[in-house]
Amino acid sequence: MATEIRVPTLGESVSEATVGTWFKKVGDTVKADEPLVELETDKVTVEVPSPASGVLVEIVAQNGETVGLSALLGQIQEGAAGSATAAPAAKPAEAAPAPVAAAAAPAPAAVASSAASATSMPPAPAAAKVAADNNISTSDVDGSGKRGQVLKGDVIAAIAKGSSAPAAPAAAPAAPRPVATAEDSVREERVKMTRLRQTIAKRLKDAQNTAAMLTTYNEVDMKAVMDLRTKYKDVFEKKHGVKLGFMGFFTKAITHALKELPAVNAEIDGTDIIYKNYCHVGMAVGTDKGLVVPVIRDADKMSIAEVEKELARLAKAARDGSLSMADMQGGTFTITNGGVYGSLMSSPILNAPQSGILGMHKIQERPVAIGGQVVIRPMMYLALSYDHRIVDGKEAVTFLVRVKESLEDPERLVLDL
Repeated sequence: MATEIRVPTLGESVSEATVGTWFKKVGDTVKADEPLVELETDKVTVEVPSPASGVLVEIVAQNGETVGLSALLGQIQEGAAGSATAAPAAKPAEAAPAPVAAAAAPAPAAVASSAASATSMPPAPAAAKVAADNNISTSDVDGSGKRGQVLKGDVIAAIAKGSSAPAAPAAAPAAPRPVATAEDSVREERVKMTRLRQTIAKRLKDAQNTAAMLTTYNEVDMKAVMDLRTKYKDVFEKKHGVKLGFMGFFTKAITHALKELPAVNAEIDGTDIIYKNYCHVGMAVGTDKGLVVPVIRDADKMSIAEVEKELARLAKAARDGSLSMADMQGGTFTITNGGVYGSLMSSPILNAPQSGILGMHKIQERPVAIGGQVVIRPMMYLALSYDHRIVDGKEAVTFLVRVKESLEDPERLVLDL
């Protein structure tokens, strides 16, 4: 009996996904609940488990295809290990005579190559682009990738060996391809944007086009926080099982300021302003697949230790690609920390529909004037980008000053002042 593999429910407001990677190929034996294929949505990556044990007999949706909810991805034949594994091998044997008839007595190696190509994967996107630019058919190139997939390097090697198809420049003398462009093209790689990257690009541009975005700056003396952290970090980690970082302090400072200046925690809905009487703080996290913003819910009700624990869980899930839809939704304000990459100053873009985002930066020792004397202090630039349609300049500056005051006198955070 065949069991269908279909796209599962992907979460609120998500109606389609892109097929990322199949972990199994046709003919492979699979176990129930074993991951079969990875789907990329505009928010998270989802692994689809096998609905039954058996053999994967059909893959309907190939890598890179866009699929909707409940769309058919493939089929599993339960208890058909022998017949299913034999079926893929039979097809190349039937297809083998075709190239023999079409060609003039091809060598045995050519027949073997044709049989192999019948079961190989489609060429890699970058390989297909280079091949098209150089008038080469990828079917004439021996693939070195998994299951015989033609890779970009295979095409480049074929070009170097002079195995390209006849270019026929005389057919289009009016528009010859410049030699320099052809040479450059083999050193380029064209890769389709992932759905996550497409969504990031669209949302950031939409935020710029929609909001009246403005940024205000300040700097904070981090000495008090750093001294407090140095003094208690070992005791803190021993008691709470998590390291004491800076994000706990910043999160608490922000939630204090948001309560005083609720417009920074609001959003526009048509002609209405929605004020949020809670603080769900998003933390921008860079991953190898792009930027994600998991959310610490009700951060205003958490202690610094609770914030650090939740942040550690979310950061690990982001790196592992195991964030859930619930982890990504409902943020009212966002923090982005470019300082971990060495950024000294930047203007963050709003995470729509939020009206505020705080940019943290590198802590750098600088000379500052304190009490009429020049001293060296660990300083950090802060940047608050805000939607000027909701937040006035006075509110934005006051918000940033309140954050600065809390961080320069961290006892205020402990005493909830």
